[in-house]
Amino acid sequence: MENQFCDLKRLNHLVGELDAVYHEMSLRMNLSDSAMKILYTICNYGDACLLADVCRLTGLSKQTINSSIRKLESEGILTTEAEDGRAKRLCLTEQGKQYASGTALRVLLMENEVFSSWPREDVARYLELTERFLHDLREKAQTL
Repeated sequence: MENQFCDLKRLNHLVGELDAVYHEMSLRMNLSDSAMKILYTICNYGDACLLADVCRLTGLSKQTINSSIRKLESEGILTTEAEDGRAKRLCLTEQGKQYASGTALRVLLMENEVFSSWPREDVARYLELTERFLHDLREKAQTL
């Protein structure tokens, strides 16, 4: 049992340190963490994505997301468009595409460089184990 707690302590430390690296990158690019996560998610989809996907993938609260979206809209970085029903689509403006290429897209490219330097089997195993941990933890969380 003691080894499991040591492993969990190490995992929590690594997750915290990883979050700190992303936070530092956001600061260096004069972006809030929430704005970076929103732009990052949009860039991952191309130039636009559903608001529901941003909510699901970032783990940010709806209030935080809406505040960041209003700020990004006021800066001319993105617009919101009505999608089917009540869904909203977040779209980068032309100015937003240029801005994202110097911020969130740079982070995506750095991450890809890291993965490209690893053997393909290591990347696959890392992703497989991370997904498994997430799935198992999500299941256990349902018992709370």
